[in-house]
Amino acid sequence: MMRRNRWLLLAIVIVMLLLINNTVYYYTTKHSLEESLSHEMSSVAKQIEISVEQSRLGAEKYQELIGSGLRTAAIAAQYALDPDIEKVSNEQLAELSERLGVLHITLLKRIENDIVLYKSSDPKQLNVKTSTWKPWYQAFNELFDKQDVTIDWGQPLKNFWTGPFEVATTDTSKVRKWGYYYDGSTNYITDPYVSYEMQEEYENITGVSKLIERTLKENASLLEITAFNPKTFPLGEMTTKTESGEDLKHITQQPVIFGSYQFKGQADAEYIAKVYDTNESLTVNTKINGRHVLKKFVPVEISKVASILDETGQPLDRYVLSLVSDYRSIQDTLDNQFFNIGFIIIIVSLLSGLIIWISLRALRTSRDRVAREAQETYLTEMNQLYNSIRAQRHDFINHVQTMHSMATLNKVNELKAYAKELSGEVHELSELITIDNPAIAALVRSKLSQAAGQKTRLECSFEGMGTLELGVKSLDLTRMLGNLIDNALDEVSHYPEEKRLIELRASADAQLEFSISNYTERAGVLKETSWFEAGYTTKGGGHQGLGLSIVRNMVEQYKGQMQVQLDQPQKITIVIHIPNKK
Repeated sequence: MMRRNRWLLLAIVIVMLLLINNTVYYYTTKHSLEESLSHEMSSVAKQIEISVEQSRLGAEKYQELIGSGLRTAAIAAQYALDPDIEKVSNEQLAELSERLGVLHITLLKRIENDIVLYKSSDPKQLNVKTSTWKPWYQAFNELFDKQDVTIDWGQPLKNFWTGPFEVATTDTSKVRKWGYYYDGSTNYITDPYVSYEMQEEYENITGVSKLIERTLKENASLLEITAFNPKTFPLGEMTTKTESGEDLKHITQQPVIFGSYQFKGQADAEYIAKVYDTNESLTVNTKINGRHVLKKFVPVEISKVASILDETGQPLDRYVLSLVSDYRSIQDTLDNQFFNIGFIIIIVSLLSGLIIWISLRALRTSRDRVAREAQETYLTEMNQLYNSIRAQRHDFINHVQTMHSMATLNKVNELKAYAKELSGEVHELSELITIDNPAIAALVRSKLSQAAGQKTRLECSFEGMGTLELGVKSLDLTRMLGNLIDNALDEVSHYPEEKRLIELRASADAQLEFSISNYTERAGVLKETSWFEAGYTTKGGGHQGLGLSIVRNMVEQYKGQMQVQLDQPQKITIVIHIPNKK
């Protein structure tokens, strides 16, 4: 029962270890997959960063080409117009705009404490003041004063300056790009401008929006790509009031520079500010819009351009790129692995249970067989012992009559010899009776008979066996002694009858100690052998080499020691010590 419980406990321990291993593997794999996805996002972010910057720089360069075209148009317009603004009509400007291929042309005049849009082909532009346009107003004054613009913003050329595409003050539904030319030969600044359609067509073909759309399509796990203005994002939409009271949104200061922003996290402003300040990437594992996502924020270094400004109108040196990736790709992988490992655990558990059941059954069968054989041997040897006693008692009268006849006939010498022989047999049997352990006594009696049958002397000496309380089972003792005596009988059988001597000594005091010695002429050879290895034998034939291996295992089971002594010529001794377990 106890052994079965041990096997059951072992099975439970194995299953628990598998479950613990599965749990550890699950979370280790989860962390590894998260790291892998983060690295993948970093790689994608780097590729996007490079591609976006190339696209953005291309767009900036295209804007510069448009700016150069505006300067050319301004110069051509100035040659076609009178240098005195009062002598130029709005109709002339309309006609000239059409001929030069620009949307409109406006002329700016400096008045006291302001610069106004004085003449224009667009009626909405007339008489609009510009003193509130920063930094545009500063650029106008520098053109009038120095014919050169020095502010660190926009595109300055000789006698010319242009800003980026921006929402028009006079019509907040339109996006325009204006160019301003003044060389001192007129009393006005010439301002041709174009619509956003030219730039929009370019960006639709090769711009950032197209790139983002293509990237999201090619990366199934990516949900969103967004570029943030780290300075204006916490402030929200940047707007100013026009003279007509409309809200004017500034493209260059928008919180979201490009991309969409549908996955809005509550702490995004904090993360963006941290990434901008530390110039280091940051990955956040969170839930947004009911979806489990990984959100990565990456700082992107840029040269200062007019199209990305802070809240004060100053160019930024970097913005923050955000990538949102679906965590479901990780979860699906984890679920598959968890299912596979769970299936393996079930199979291993079933196999373990089957193996344990087979092992228990085999062990039970083997144990029953060994116990039955030992019981049969024990009963046989006990019967032999008691048969010997009965035989001696039965023959006792015959012995007495024989000795009486020898005494009557005065055959003293024959009487002495007969009495000595009878005394030895009785003494031998008496010694067996005094062993005080029926199992050992029966075994020794059986081995004495076996030894006598092959004309071998088996000398035995037992002390204190009646007080044997060492926790050693009688069955195990008889197995150990039986194997050792059998080995000794096999060894001496190879030698002449006069050399066939086996000595068995046993004592039980503080510990159980017994030794068995026998004659041998192979002491030198036996020193080099592996005595206690299972399968080792020097006997040949049908021997399996298990005797000494069984003895060694049983001695170790009782925490004892087993030694082989070959230090005497033509003699081998095996000594066993088993400690007292009381």
